[in-house]
Amino acid sequence: MRSVLACFLLLISAVLARAAEVEFVRVWPAWRDAESFDRIGDFFGGDQKHSSEIVLRTHTDARAGYYFLVRVDSPAAIAAAKFVLEVIRPDAPEPRTFSFPAAAPAGGTVFQLGLTGADWPGENKAHAVAWKLRLLAADGRVLAERKSFLWEKPAK
Repeated sequence: MRSVLACFLLLISAVLARAAEVEFVRVWPAWRDAESFDRIGDFFGGDQKHSSEIVLRTHTDARAGYYFLVRVDSPAAIAAAKFVLEVIRPDAPEPRTFSFPAAAPAGGTVFQLGLTGADWPGENKAHAVAWKLRLLAADGRVLAERKSFLWEKPAK
């Protein structure tokens, strides 16, 4: 009887531990033209609204660029966190690192992390060679991480 109870408690604790994790449900990198961000409010002088998406850019005055659509699922609100994005661009072999401050309510949140202006080789709409994305808590703990398959060499 005790072994059954111990197994049950172990199973419950594993499920609860999994439920308490922050997760990147999807990371989808792609080029976006400035016009893809146009909303009806832009034509009437309003602020740029994105419904449920939170748009963060390296250069706030430039909309066109290479974006990472990131769907984050979190059981609790995330305050004072930051995204750390490392990218190998097609025109340079060394990775560049970008940080985006972030806060998100509990549940699912969609972020658009944009490498804009001089941070991305613009007009050719090039794709990233490889990338690694982390969401860090205020104390530096890694809450979630995802990387492209080309980010690291396979183990030998």
